[in-house]
Amino acid sequence: MNSKLRSEQMDCLFSAILNLASEEECYAFFEDLCTVSELKAMAQRFEVARLLQRGIPYTDIVNQTGASTATISRVNRALTYGADGYKRVLEKWKDNDGL
Repeated sequence: MNSKLRSEQMDCLFSAILNLASEEECYAFFEDLCTVSELKAMAQRFEVARLLQRGIPYTDIVNQTGASTATISRVNRALTYGADGYKRVLEKWKDNDGL
Protein backbone atom coordinates (compact mmCIF):
# COMPACT_ATOMS: atom_id res chain seq x y z
CA MET A 1 0.00 0.00 0.00
CA ASN A 2 1.32 3.41 -0.95
CA SER A 3 1.61 5.31 2.33
CA LYS A 4 1.57 8.61 0.43
CA LEU A 5 -1.89 7.75 -0.88
CA ARG A 6 -3.44 6.44 2.32
CA SER A 7 -5.50 8.93 4.32
CA GLU A 8 -8.75 9.09 6.23
CA GLN A 9 -10.40 10.78 3.24
CA MET A 10 -9.24 8.03 0.88
CA ASP A 11 -10.44 5.37 3.34
CA CYS A 12 -13.87 7.04 3.39
CA LEU A 13 -14.00 7.23 -0.41
CA PHE A 14 -13.07 3.59 -0.88
CA SER A 15 -15.49 2.53 1.82
CA ALA A 16 -18.26 4.42 0.02
CA ILE A 17 -17.34 2.76 -3.29
CA LEU A 18 -17.41 -0.68 -1.67
CA ASN A 19 -20.98 0.02 -0.56
CA LEU A 20 -22.25 0.53 -4.11
CA ALA A 21 -24.52 -2.38 -4.96
CA SER A 22 -25.14 -2.07 -8.69
CA GLU A 23 -23.76 -0.78 -11.95
CA GLU A 24 -26.49 1.88 -11.92
CA GLU A 25 -25.36 3.10 -8.47
CA CYS A 26 -21.77 3.23 -9.78
CA TYR A 27 -22.83 5.32 -12.78
CA ALA A 28 -24.70 7.78 -10.55
CA PHE A 29 -21.93 8.08 -7.96
CA PHE A 30 -19.05 8.40 -10.41
CA GLU A 31 -20.98 10.81 -12.62
CA ASP A 32 -21.34 13.08 -9.59
CA LEU A 33 -17.78 12.50 -8.37
CA CYS A 34 -15.76 12.76 -11.59
CA THR A 35 -15.75 14.75 -14.80
CA VAL A 36 -16.68 12.97 -18.01
CA SER A 37 -13.03 13.26 -19.12
CA GLU A 38 -11.78 11.65 -15.90
CA LEU A 39 -14.21 8.75 -16.26
CA LYS A 40 -13.33 8.20 -19.91
CA ALA A 41 -9.61 8.25 -19.04
CA MET A 42 -10.13 5.65 -16.30
CA ALA A 43 -12.21 3.46 -18.60
CA GLN A 44 -9.55 3.75 -21.30
CA ARG A 45 -6.76 2.78 -18.88
CA PHE A 46 -8.78 -0.22 -17.70
CA GLU A 47 -9.32 -1.32 -21.30
CA VAL A 48 -5.59 -0.90 -21.99
CA ALA A 49 -4.81 -3.07 -18.94
CA ARG A 50 -7.26 -5.70 -20.13
CA LEU A 51 -5.71 -5.79 -23.59
CA LEU A 52 -2.14 -5.85 -22.25
CA GLN A 53 -3.07 -8.73 -19.96
CA ARG A 54 -4.27 -10.61 -23.06
CA GLY A 55 -0.92 -9.98 -24.79
CA ILE A 56 -2.23 -7.56 -27.42
CA PRO A 57 0.60 -5.51 -29.05
CA TYR A 58 0.90 -1.75 -28.36
CA THR A 59 0.05 -0.80 -31.95
CA ASP A 60 -3.21 -2.76 -31.83
CA ILE A 61 -4.06 -1.22 -28.45
CA VAL A 62 -3.47 2.28 -29.87
CA ASN A 63 -5.79 1.47 -32.78
CA GLN A 64 -8.48 -0.13 -30.61
CA THR A 65 -8.54 2.39 -27.76
CA GLY A 66 -7.03 5.62 -29.03
CA ALA A 67 -4.71 5.60 -26.02
CA SER A 68 -1.27 7.13 -26.44
CA THR A 69 1.80 4.94 -26.24
CA ALA A 70 2.71 6.89 -23.08
CA THR A 71 -0.59 5.83 -21.46
CA ILE A 72 -0.07 2.24 -22.58
CA SER A 73 3.47 2.26 -21.16
CA ARG A 74 2.23 3.71 -17.86
CA VAL A 75 -0.44 1.02 -17.55
CA ASN A 76 2.07 -1.67 -18.52
CA ARG A 77 4.47 -0.40 -15.86
CA ALA A 78 1.66 -0.60 -13.29
CA LEU A 79 0.86 -4.15 -14.39
CA THR A 80 4.51 -5.14 -14.12
CA TYR A 81 5.77 -3.17 -11.13
CA GLY A 82 2.67 -1.73 -9.47
CA ALA A 83 0.63 -2.71 -6.44
CA ASP A 84 -1.15 -5.50 -8.38
CA GLY A 85 -4.43 -3.57 -8.36
CA TYR A 86 -5.07 -4.10 -12.07
CA LYS A 87 -4.11 -7.77 -11.80
CA ARG A 88 -6.45 -8.41 -8.88
CA VAL A 89 -9.40 -6.66 -10.51
CA LEU A 90 -8.82 -8.29 -13.89
CA GLU A 91 -8.57 -11.72 -12.29
CA LYS A 92 -11.79 -11.24 -10.31
CA TRP A 93 -13.50 -9.79 -13.37
CA LYS A 94 -12.30 -12.73 -15.51
CA ASP A 95 -13.68 -15.15 -12.92
CA ASN A 96 -17.05 -13.44 -13.37
CA ASP A 97 -16.91 -13.85 -17.18
CA GLY A 98 -15.63 -10.32 -17.78
CA LEU A 99 -12.87 -11.19 -20.25
